[in-house]
Amino acid sequence: MNNLIGLSKGQSALIDNDPWELAEEQQHRKESGNPGHWILPLADWLEHCQQTDTCRGSQTQIGVLLDPEDDPEILAEWIDQIPLIALQFHTFRDGRAYSQAFLLRARMGFKGDLRAVGEVLRDQLVHMRHCGFTSFAVRKDKSAADALKGLTGFDMIYSRSVTTPEPLFRRRGGAK
Repeated sequence: MNNLIGLSKGQSALIDNDPWELAEEQQHRKESGNPGHWILPLADWLEHCQQTDTCRGSQTQIGVLLDPEDDPEILAEWIDQIPLIALQFHTFRDGRAYSQAFLLRARMGFKGDLRAVGEVLRDQLVHMRHCGFTSFAVRKDKSAADALKGLTGFDMIYSRSVTTPEPLFRRRGGAK
């Protein structure tokens, strides 16, 4: 996947050689002999898992793509074995993937790579990080290097989040 930013140990950086590919990208690269790791849409991922049982264990190379209307709870049975979950932003105005990300991290305990794909823009990155995203596939017509600056700007939030579970008044020594 190109135009990618990743977080590691709280630091953000451009990712050059990411092995993950969305299923439709993978179809175009079959001839190359190196398809990389697949990210399958939920229905295809479920079918693949049921047919091959390759979605269990720590060595799986299959990630799942959730559309905004998909229920993340469907993944509960496999949540500890999934290496990557990509959440689709069809438009920057649709915030359902933020809710999915928070649910996956805070309630379901997902520990793998949580990737934002689709209409991912610079101004969204800080909020995405606070919801639990760890990688961002910036829209192809935008610069990932420029978008990277979006993670270094204003980062103080008042409410709790995945990255800062205490609200600001508690972080400043207020009432508990």
